[in-house]
Amino acid sequence: MLLTDIAKKASVSPATVSRAINQPQLVAAESLARIRAVMLEHNYVPAPLNRRRGPKARLPEQRRIGVWFVGAKANNSNLNWFQDQLLEVQSTDPHYRVDLRVLFSNNPDELPRNLASENLDGVIIQGMEPSAECLAKLRELPHVWFMTRRSASYPGDYVEPNNVENGRMAADYLKERGHKSVAVISTDPDYSAVVARNQAFVNRANELGLAVHTILGQSNPGVSYLEIAPLHGESEGLARRLLACTPKPTGLYIPVDHFCGAFFRALRAAGKKPGRDIEAILGNYNPVIYHNLDHSPAVLDINLPMLVRKVIDHLLWRIENRDVSGRIGVTISPRLIPPLAVNGATN
Repeated sequence: MLLTDIAKKASVSPATVSRAINQPQLVAAESLARIRAVMLEHNYVPAPLNRRRGPKARLPEQRRIGVWFVGAKANNSNLNWFQDQLLEVQSTDPHYRVDLRVLFSNNPDELPRNLASENLDGVIIQGMEPSAECLAKLRELPHVWFMTRRSASYPGDYVEPNNVENGRMAADYLKERGHKSVAVISTDPDYSAVVARNQAFVNRANELGLAVHTILGQSNPGVSYLEIAPLHGESEGLARRLLACTPKPTGLYIPVDHFCGAFFRALRAAGKKPGRDIEAILGNYNPVIYHNLDHSPAVLDINLPMLVRKVIDHLLWRIENRDVSGRIGVTISPRLIPPLAVNGATN
């Protein structure tokens, strides 16, 4: 069977068939699926790589990059999530040829001790925002800020969830569910993700004509947010404040989920059943936390696998284009997972 025959049956050009065989990453998913279906139907097996004509896929140069957790203790097993996500990416896409090094510093005023010895091509920064002095020392090393907690004046490139969209989507969801009085409730009110999501939720709820209450816990100045434990006592206080609101909120937005288990227990102890008396939507989806809840609220998944791909892609781009001036920011939209969809995903 000739390439022209495959192209005709798959409704593509012969050049597209050639790319599907030699450089499949350059072919649109729908076209690639049609081409492979035709090849399978006719038992077409491409010639060995060394006998093929046309361009061949070339793996990019391997890069050694670091992930710097600012404000975290060394060898913290809770921070293995980035490595786990990278391994998932590499298992499905061989073009992510990255040799990863994990770096730690106790506070934003110090660089990791092993930064100089690792001979890195670039670094991803996560946690607390490094001081201006530390950033100045990184000037010659391409770097990208990852996730939230950066200040509005942070000078470098960044990749993070779209926190404004997260809050607005939560308000839209509760409005569509028929709620007229809603509340946003969270610990850690100084965390930048919480600030952005809270404000976006309140603004959107006001636009929709909803009664909206903001109930926040105590400030925690200087916290790195890399190691946050649920505060059961604070959850009980937040639950009491929620139940004292007038008009009574029936819809609830919880922008970060690390304390929601303790909070739902506090509501139940006060005589209110989550999912029946109060409907919640979470602004984050952590499977370990979510699947330990006794009910399944709707959730906005920040799409961590895509965020990891994007921050690696952008760092690799910045390594190749380190002289390009200007600050580039990339945000990733969340996706709404309704309660039944989440339940179905666990079965």
